[in-house]
Amino acid sequence: MAIGSRPVECVALALTLMLTACGPDRSSSPSPAALPAVDDQSFLKQHWARPLAPQGTPPAGFGPLEVSLAPSACGQCHVRQFEDWQTALHSKAMGPGLVGQLQEMDAGAVDDHQACLRCHAPLAEQQTDLQQFLAGTRTAPSRPDGAAFTDGLTCAGCHVRQNQRFGPARRDGSGPAAGVVLPHDGWQVAAAFEDSRFCAACHQFEPDGYSLNGKLLENTYEEWRESRYGRENRSCQSCHMPDRRHLWRGIHDPEMVKSGVAMEFPEPSIAAGRVTAGFTIASRGVGHAFPTYVTPRVIVEIGQAGQDGALLPETLERHVIGRDVSLDLSEERSDTRLLPDELRRYRYSRPLAATAVALVARVRVEPDAFYAEFYRATLRDPDFIKGREALSAALRQAEASGYVLYESRQALATAQRPAP
Repeated sequence: MAIGSRPVECVALALTLMLTACGPDRSSSPSPAALPAVDDQSFLKQHWARPLAPQGTPPAGFGPLEVSLAPSACGQCHVRQFEDWQTALHSKAMGPGLVGQLQEMDAGAVDDHQACLRCHAPLAEQQTDLQQFLAGTRTAPSRPDGAAFTDGLTCAGCHVRQNQRFGPARRDGSGPAAGVVLPHDGWQVAAAFEDSRFCAACHQFEPDGYSLNGKLLENTYEEWRESRYGRENRSCQSCHMPDRRHLWRGIHDPEMVKSGVAMEFPEPSIAAGRVTAGFTIASRGVGHAFPTYVTPRVIVEIGQAGQDGALLPETLERHVIGRDVSLDLSEERSDTRLLPDELRRYRYSRPLAATAVALVARVRVEPDAFYAEFYRATLRDPDFIKGREALSAALRQAEASGYVLYESRQALATAQRPAP
């Protein structure tokens, strides 16, 4: 199942060695001009034709860094992008949860592998690396070309096809000039890298893809397209790659989530022995459903707290925001997600507890709630053996990914309490 600084020393000698490694002979290999005019959709159809084709034989003049598909090779020159990628979930797309499931598959089950790899580790060379790993014939931690399935969605996964580099124009709109010598023969300019449809290649199922209750299981691009963000062409990249940063922050990042939702908890009132309050949560900066996929769960809790700060169970109200589906993906039990610009109000009215001193509103986020339940169920299967260690590690990660997004405590004035 598919489903984010350190100082850099630059010295003349190191730079000379690095450029030498990129290939000493460029006299007969000028940088290419921009791609011929082509519409984004046609480019993307070819660029994301899965399974991706192997890179093939590299140009004769390429040095070791230019041949390599390893993210660390790209990071020799593209330092900030590499450091960002290391912190992003794209670099962890082949985490233990997915690896554990793949370990239960046969090495030759390429079609089954591709159901995951097409987005999580799309390079053909990564597929080969996985097959060797599953077959027990992987004799070294990395291949000569640097491709490793464990690296997940790499720089090359988006930017390299048949040993050519592709990417957006420079910030000023320019591309490599003809005849200018650049490492790896420069890059082919493609405007599609700034188009939301580039992200849709993995974050949107095809119209005939798997659906529940008439809704595609992965429908993020269409949710965006139907929102005002889509109508205003505020691309996925504008939020998830600000200033061209390769961060792709999302539901796992509290600050990213806080920037997209607004929450209010006005002072409660007490009358006739009851506490009454309201809590609002609004999707003010999320360009798709919140949360967009079936894996996260957002929990709104409102309840009275005692002197020790703990919530009193008999006073607690709990509301779930998310798309709740069965573990076998056969049923959608509920869909309480917020649509873009939607505001939701929760009303609280409960008897005032004798020991209550405050009313608390709390919002908790469990980014991997579905995964955690799925891993627990899978680990209960005694026949699940090969991937058990990896899946156990994935469960620990999923259980540790939750966080408190918001918490507010409003004092319950003792003067307002009814006489004993």
